[in-house]
Formats: sequence, structure tokens, C-alpha cells
Amino acid sequence: MLFSCSYTKLGYAGNTEPQFIVPSCIAIKESAKVGDQAQRRMMKGVDDLDFYIGDEAVDKPSYSTKWPIRHGIVEDWDLMERFMEQIIFKYLRAEPEDHYFLLTEPPLNTPENREYTAEIMFESFNVPGLYIAVQAVLALAASWTSRQVGERTLTGTVIDSGDGVTHVIPVAEGYVIGSCIKHIPIAGRDITYFTQQLLREREVGIPPEQSLETAKAVKCFICIQSCCII
Repeated sequence: MLFSCSYTKLGYAGNTEPQFIVPSCIAIKESAKVGDQAQRRMMKGVDDLDFYIGDEAVDKPSYSTKWPIRHGIVEDWDLMERFMEQIIFKYLRAEPEDHYFLLTEPPLNTPENREYTAEIMFESFNVPGLYIAVQAVLALAASWTSRQVGERTLTGTVIDSGDGVTHVIPVAEGYVIGSCIKHIPIAGRDITYFTQQLLREREVGIPPEQSLETAKAVKCFICIQSCCII
């Protein structure tokens, strides 16, 4: 399972591509701020079970949509655990006690976050085994499919630019050189917001509730990467 700011990719070993790609968001029904305190406490237990993830969360305007991961790091572990529960049981339709799991982590993930991830997987889902790998190392391993056997190596430089953060990661024989990692807090989401701002300045006349999705479409179909960066 690969978790990122915008999308989560998951599937079984042996497949050439992920079986599921779902938005890394969760829609929750927030309790009312006013009213009887005892009633709010009672409703909180019900609301904890009333949530949606992925595409269903995006299509729930009456719910509050949250993104547990920001700039590659999990910021809300309570929501993240509920998100993980749904993707395991609803999408993979797997009993976690019967499967070993491979998870990915960003190159600058903290030991505390890694420990908390393992705690959730072992204590909440009772998995028999778990391996947490750095995404850059797995990217180098994935490049082997286009190389001859004698040219395959786990040494190289990986530029990982996702939706929330960009990393430049040097890898030597499968080990990340942490002191040389470059972290840039600019990525695809910033380009989307910039495109959205340009559309507003030009007064294109797009409804506010559709401006973000329109900006995403413009970014995907029109924006290109410059071959001559100055």
C-alpha cells in the first residue's frame, strides 16, 4: 500500500499495476457545536461510524472532507486509521491476519510516525508481518523492468514530485543518504492552485464549486514540463 497526499495505491503482490487508486481523503459528519452536551457525546459514537473514503468522500458535499496526509506526513492518525481500515476491508477485501503487508513511507518520515504505523498494523489489524520501505528505493527497483539483468542496481537519484511535496533522494546500494535529501514543499497541488488563480484573474466565468476541478483538468491536459529550465 502506498499512501500519499492525494491518492492511495493498493493491490496484491505480483500485479503489474495497482488494483485500486483512491483519493486519500475521508468524509466525516461533524457533530453540532450547540445543544445538549450529553446528546453530543452520544452522537459522537454514531458519527464515528458514519464516514466515507476515496471517491465516495469527494461526492459527499454535506460531510466535512479531511485529508489526513499533508506534505507526505500523516497529521491526523485517528482519521488515518479509519482510512486504512476501509481500504483493507472494503477495497482489498482481505483479512489482515492472513497477509503480509508492504507499506511505503516518504524519505523524511520521522521514527515516531514509522513506529505509530507499525503499532496500528500490528495491534489494530493483527498483521503477521510488515515491511515499511522508502518510496525512492522501490522506484529504483521498479526501473529494473526496463534494464538488462547486468545493469540492474539500487544506486541512483530519484526525483519524487507528488501532489504535496517534492523530494530529491540519493540512494546508494539500496540505502537512502539522508543527509543529502532535498525537500521542496512545492508540488502538483501548488500548480493546481496557481492555475486556479490564473483562471480567476482572467474571469473565465467558472462556477466557484467547479474551479478546483477545472484547474486540475487544465493542469493535466495543457501544462507541460519545460525542457529548458532557466
